[in-house]
Amino acid sequence: MANAPTDRSGTGPGSTVQLGDGFTVSRLGFGGMALTPVYGEVDPAEALRTLHHAVDAGVSFIDTADIYGGGSNEELISQLLKERRDEVQLATKFALVGTPTDGYTDIRGDAGYVRQAVERSLQRLGTDVIDLYYMHRRDVRVPIEETVGAMAELVKQGKVKHLGLSEVTAQELQDASAVHPIAAVQSEWSIWSRDVERNVVPAAAALGVGFVPYSPLGRGFLTGTVDTASLGAKDFRRNIPRFSPDAASANQAVVDAVRSVADQLNATPAQVALAWLFAQGSRLGLPVVPIPGTRKAARIDENLGALALDLTPAHLEVLDAASDAVVGSRSANPTWVSEGRE
Repeated sequence: MANAPTDRSGTGPGSTVQLGDGFTVSRLGFGGMALTPVYGEVDPAEALRTLHHAVDAGVSFIDTADIYGGGSNEELISQLLKERRDEVQLATKFALVGTPTDGYTDIRGDAGYVRQAVERSLQRLGTDVIDLYYMHRRDVRVPIEETVGAMAELVKQGKVKHLGLSEVTAQELQDASAVHPIAAVQSEWSIWSRDVERNVVPAAAALGVGFVPYSPLGRGFLTGTVDTASLGAKDFRRNIPRFSPDAASANQAVVDAVRSVADQLNATPAQVALAWLFAQGSRLGLPVVPIPGTRKAARIDENLGALALDLTPAHLEVLDAASDAVVGSRSANPTWVSEGRE
């Protein structure tokens, strides 16, 4: 397959952006968790086609984790890497023990576990180096300096190029940055998940750390295509408070606001939700690279349309106001995300 185009203008499908620590990625990323059975069954052949289409379209920043599908997501992505390793900026994560569908049983951040986890990920991914290695969640039993120190050793050994942190507080980010440069913070951030803007985002901006919002489409809710009453028995979203029947009904007002702006711009709700994040990055002074996931190639093309979408101050005012009325926590256990520890 042909190499993805390079367009550094910031609005084309192949545009790039620099996160922290000199790490350059595609302007829009791809979240691999959607290619595991967290939101329903997945066809592995279709999943691989979707990954190839993403890279063809210029979405070369691919994000996974060792717990997605119990390691099967890394194994799936390894099939892409066999043909296109040089075209991909690869991110994976460690620390959570368990799976999204069966539940998490622990968080490990001790140095010994860091060393074990990276070897397992490298083997499953079939690669010699990981471009961005994240601590997936904070193990509060272990000093963050120990965890990041062990991660920094992986950089010295050439197994990892850059370090990232997921769902850390502002203080944890500052403490980690004193040990080794941090390229990116990954946390949930979207029109209906804005808690990170209080402390984490300003800290990242001050430290020169990029931000990688996961679930930028609200786990699909902001697209207006999710019927919460019809979620499957094993759908990961059943565990999230804001997807409960009462909360979801109240939160429909957020979707309505997004759709109203989309209608004005002849765009889709997904494109508006992503464009809002790009606008927030500009307003708050840091590079923002959302990583929406999907099982369908057509959704990748749709999401890329957000790069050329301009939201006016009036549009932003409508979307900002809608976010103030969100009902329910974004996590089943808020202490496992920055929201519960700030």
